[in-house]
Amino acid sequence: MRDFHAKKLSKEPQFKIHPWKIIEEEFNIENNHHHESIFCIGNGYMGVRGTLEEDYSGPENTTTPGFYINGFYDSEEIIYGEDAPQLPTKSQTIVNLMDWTGINLYLGDEKLDLLKGEVLEYNRELDMRKGILERNFIWQSLSGKRIEVEIIRLLSFKRKHQGLINYRFRPLNFKGEIRVVSTLNGNVQNHHHFRDKSVLRTKNSGFTNGRSYLHQATKESGLEVAAAVKNIIDSKADLNYRRDTYEIDNCLHEEIVINARAERWCKLTKFFSIKTSRTLDADRLVGQVLTDVNLAAEDGLVKFLRDQKTYLEDFWEDFDVKLYGDSSLQQAIRYNAFQLLQSTGQDEYNNVAAKGLTGEFYEGHYFWDTETYIIPFYIFNRPEMARKLLKYRYNTLEQARKNAGRVRLEGALFPWRTINGEEASGFFMGSTVQFHIDADIAYAIYLYVTATEDMDFLYKEGVEILAETARMWCSRGNYIHENGGKFCFNEVSGPDEYKPGVNNNCYNNYMAKFNLEYAARTLKEMQEDAPERYENLKNKINLDDKEPDQWQQAASKVFLPFNEELGVHPQDDSFMEKDPIDIDRDIPHSEMPLVAHWHPLTIWRYQVIKQADVILLMLMMGNKFSLEEKKANYDYYEPKTTHDSSLSPSVYSIIASEVGYLNEAYNYFIQTARLDLDDFNENAHQGLHTAGMGSAWMVLVYGFAGMRNYDGEIQFNPYLPEKLKGYQFTIFFKGRHLRVKVGPEKTSYRLYSDQPLYIHHCGERYDLEPGREYNFDNRDFSQLPWRE
Repeated sequence: MRDFHAKKLSKEPQFKIHPWKIIEEEFNIENNHHHESIFCIGNGYMGVRGTLEEDYSGPENTTTPGFYINGFYDSEEIIYGEDAPQLPTKSQTIVNLMDWTGINLYLGDEKLDLLKGEVLEYNRELDMRKGILERNFIWQSLSGKRIEVEIIRLLSFKRKHQGLINYRFRPLNFKGEIRVVSTLNGNVQNHHHFRDKSVLRTKNSGFTNGRSYLHQATKESGLEVAAAVKNIIDSKADLNYRRDTYEIDNCLHEEIVINARAERWCKLTKFFSIKTSRTLDADRLVGQVLTDVNLAAEDGLVKFLRDQKTYLEDFWEDFDVKLYGDSSLQQAIRYNAFQLLQSTGQDEYNNVAAKGLTGEFYEGHYFWDTETYIIPFYIFNRPEMARKLLKYRYNTLEQARKNAGRVRLEGALFPWRTINGEEASGFFMGSTVQFHIDADIAYAIYLYVTATEDMDFLYKEGVEILAETARMWCSRGNYIHENGGKFCFNEVSGPDEYKPGVNNNCYNNYMAKFNLEYAARTLKEMQEDAPERYENLKNKINLDDKEPDQWQQAASKVFLPFNEELGVHPQDDSFMEKDPIDIDRDIPHSEMPLVAHWHPLTIWRYQVIKQADVILLMLMMGNKFSLEEKKANYDYYEPKTTHDSSLSPSVYSIIASEVGYLNEAYNYFIQTARLDLDDFNENAHQGLHTAGMGSAWMVLVYGFAGMRNYDGEIQFNPYLPEKLKGYQFTIFFKGRHLRVKVGPEKTSYRLYSDQPLYIHHCGERYDLEPGREYNFDNRDFSQLPWRE
């Protein structure tokens, strides 16, 4: 582990440790930007950053208001300093939509502002069992008026297009007029790509029957959105109030003036509904959201809270991981799972953005991170959600075909960064060059199908992806005489973004070989098992019966790099010939990450790696390598890896567990699990690292428990890190629920299903019967010769 990464682990937790909550005990402007990301709430369809309901008067660089819908984007022309043929021409950027959360209080002529007056008490909590964000505080104005405020914010998991804010307040030492101003603000801007520029134009807005509404459209992508708000005032103190509505600069205001009494509670519940033209005709949007917001108000706060709690009870039944002995990691692993749920699109046309729905950084793009680090989390917990994420790739297959044609290839080439399925990155050395993405998607299909036996998906959607990606590989590689006639891939990249445009990247070649073999095997099996479907596929994609044999032939000849002298797999043909460098000695901590400080040519010339590359291969294709090879590769590449990508520590942790480097494995786990909560990389204000959250689950299940799925056989090699007292999780495999509980010396398995299941534990096969508990000894590391 790099010295500067190790120092991060000494940071004190930023939040009070609680198994089910994230708790902020004081309002601090220095942490506000970071905490806006941490206290984001969402439901997979939409997400809102944890900004305050009241107006924020702090410096601009300490806040980034944001409300986003998954997959709702706008485009603009990509401007190149020097253009070249066949580069992408249009960007795609998630849009910061209307701000529906605004609620301001005026105590007479004094406006509630946490940065003015005095905050006497303060508490904010994200409750992961209830699915709500709560904030309570007592504020004293400059004139000495005190008011107590309690707020609940919720985006419904059950009603994906609806949310609410419940806003309670009571004057503590005064009586008189209090104005409550609730807003629906369409005058918002993006803060990243379309910096300080509104990308929405208003088509219609107004007030009708106690509701405000706003209908807007993007300028380029043609998408439209409408939202409605209904404010319900409830004063149990039977106080008089009056209402008024007005619109200023594209912001709709509803002002409620209350004659308040000391110590008497008043309550405003703000119901919200939103729809887009992605799922509804544009001319029906306003009418639909007005109807929906009425229905939401009729159901009321209590039903929303009850439905939210019920949904999450079901979620945690499948997804909860219990950690014993480290409460900070227990909090973190649940937080990561909860935020993944909040970020994951579930309609087959959306995916998981790199920052989820918590920020605009990376422009709301979907990466191959989903297939590699997030889909495993769903495959083994709720496979129907994994299926939907894979369906997104199928639904964008036509765009992938066009992308392949752009670089003179056959088949389909999936993009590096996208929302609508088209490549959105103008930096081809970091995007199009990552051909391995096709194989990553193929591997995710393999992992899903072997874990679920969902042959309907495989033969209906999956096989078409496999065939088109195999075609891409067959046209992308070539038999090189000077390399022994091997099938080689030149000018490619592996996961390591610091080494683009290389020949025979090891990860790329092994994964391409897998993709070719899996596609050929699946088609031959389909020909026997589902001949009618096979014929339909042949006709649909003009498949020649000889193609699978060609793929198999190419796969058998793929060049697989190996250096016998060092006993390691060269990352690519030139990596070992690049300039050596000692990362800890020669690179100041202030120059990390390198991508933000060094010229690309400087980075490219050194033996320096941004993120796990060969080591990720050791995980993905683990059954192709011996334990000795994994250790040799780890020892060689770990000192050369900066971990400038948040995805890197998790992979190194998993392989460190496998080869017996248990301290490094645990430290990398901490760095992965609490990455955003403790802001280890000091960039969580830009949004959370969703793939890192998925990989935290992988570290525990793949790393500590040693779980692997090879060709539909589940394997475990579990151990207990010395700093833990135990851990427990449940997986869903081939229609069965299996509970795994690891203690200091033994691991217990219990099968909750009607059908038996066989597993491999530390290399031995065991047949598990439903309802019985089985206990086996944990992995024995003393057998490793390098552990002596």
